Amino acid sequence: MISKRIFQIVALLVVLTMVAPACTTDTATDEPTDDMQATDAPTDAPTDAPTDEPSDETVTIEWWHISTAEEHRDAWQAMADAYMAENPNVVINITVLENEAFKSKLTTVMQSGEPPDLFQSWGGGVMNEYAEAGLLRDITAEVSGEWGDSFGAGPLGVYAYQGKQYGVPWDMGMVGFWYNKDLFAQAGIDAPPATWEEFLDDVQTLKDAGITPIALGEGEKWPGHFYWVYLAVRVGGKPAFDAAYSRSGSFADAPYVQAGEELQRLIDLEPFQEGYLGQGYGDQAALVGNGQAAMELMGQWAPAVEASNSEDEEGLGDALGFFPFPAVEGGVGGAFDAMGGGNGIAVGKDAPDEAVDFLRFLTNVENQQTLVDLGLIIPVVKGAEVSITDPNMVMVYENLAKAEYFQLYYDQYLPPSVGEAVNDAVQELYAGTMGPEDVAQAVEEAASFEFD
Repeated sequence: MISKRIFQIVALLVVLTMVAPACTTDTATDEPTDDMQATDAPTDAPTDAPTDEPSDETVTIEWWHISTAEEHRDAWQAMADAYMAENPNVVINITVLENEAFKSKLTTVMQSGEPPDLFQSWGGGVMNEYAEAGLLRDITAEVSGEWGDSFGAGPLGVYAYQGKQYGVPWDMGMVGFWYNKDLFAQAGIDAPPATWEEFLDDVQTLKDAGITPIALGEGEKWPGHFYWVYLAVRVGGKPAFDAAYSRSGSFADAPYVQAGEELQRLIDLEPFQEGYLGQGYGDQAALVGNGQAAMELMGQWAPAVEASNSEDEEGLGDALGFFPFPAVEGGVGGAFDAMGGGNGIAVGKDAPDEAVDFLRFLTNVENQQTLVDLGLIIPVVKGAEVSITDPNMVMVYENLAKAEYFQLYYDQYLPPSVGEAVNDAVQELYAGTMGPEDVAQAVEEAASFEFD
C-alpha cells in the first residue's frame, strides 16, 4: 500500500533543492565529518558479496540518473559496461533524465509502486518518505562491513533512516561563497571576509566601487534560502535545529528570527543585480562567470555552471576563489560548520541482489578516483581524496573536514511541505512582503502542521 506521503509529495511539487544545478552540470556535493580526513587508499576495491550469490540467469537492472553532462554521463556508462563485461548475465539499462523531468517521472512511478532498481537521491526528507512508504530496499546488511567502512560516516548517514540504510552517496560537498579575486582587488579588498560584519562591509565597498556585489537567481527560490539557513546555522548552531526539529523548540525561536534579521541587513544594502527576484540560477551563474558580479553563494558545482553559462564557456579560471560562509559574532554555530548536500543512489524495493553488487562496484575507490580525476566530484570513499588537484575543490574538502556540524539543506532534510514553506517565506523576505518574524512563524506553522 502506498503511503499518503507519496501523494503529498506529488501535490507539493517535490523540491529536492539545490541539487538541481549540481545534477545538470555534474560536480560534487556534500557532507563531511572528521571521518573524511585523508587515509591511505585501499589497494583493492571492497569485495563484500551480495546477500545471495548472483545467478547465471539474465538479470536486468534499471538505473535512472540525472548526470546529463557528456563527460559524466560517459563515465557512468563506462562503469556500467565494465561491470557487465565482468558479469555477462547482467544487463544494465540506464535512463538519463534532466533534473525536473527526473523528479516528475520518479513521482509517477512511485505512485504506481514500481521504483527503478537504482536511482538518483539526495537523501533527507523525500527519501525518508519513500522509505516509510515501503518503496525502498533495506541494504543495511550489505553495507555493514568493509563496503560501509569505506565511506565517511557523515555522507553515508545521509542515506540512512531510522537505523536502516536505503542507499549510498557518491559525492558530497558544501555551499560557500565563490568570488572574483580581480573584482575584490579592484574594490581594494585584499582578503575574503571572516565574519558577517566584515562581509557586510565588503558588500558596501564593492557597491561603492560600482561593482555588483552578489548575483542571485531568487526567481527559483532555492538559491536565496541558502542565506537564511546558513545564518541559522551560524546563529543557533546544531542546538537550535535539533530543538526545532524535535519540537522541544520552534522554528520561530530567537535564532531563526535573528537569521532573518541578519539577512534583512544584507537585503537593505541592495547587493543583488537588478531584477534578481525574477531571474533563475542560470542568470546568477552567468553574471559571476562573465565577471559582472563579485560573488555568489553556491555549492561546489558552481565553477562548472559559471563556465558553461559564461560567454566564452570558460568562466573566471584562476580569478575564481572560494571562502566559507562568514561567522556571525556571538553565534552558537562554529565558524566551519557547513551546510550542503550530496548526490547518491537509492535502491528500489524490488532491486535484485545484483543491483546492490553493482552499486558497490560504482562506489569503489577506483571509480571514485576516476570521477575525481575528471573534476566531477568531491569523493566520499576514503582514499579517493588524494586525487583532488583543483585548489578550490581542495579548499572545499578541507573546510568540510573541519566541520563539526553538517546541515543538509532544509528543503531536502525537512518534509517537502516544510521545505517548500522555507523557500516561499524567505523569498517573501527578499521581496519585502514579510519581515524576519513573519518568515520564522511561517516555517513554524508548516512544521507544526507536519510534525505535531
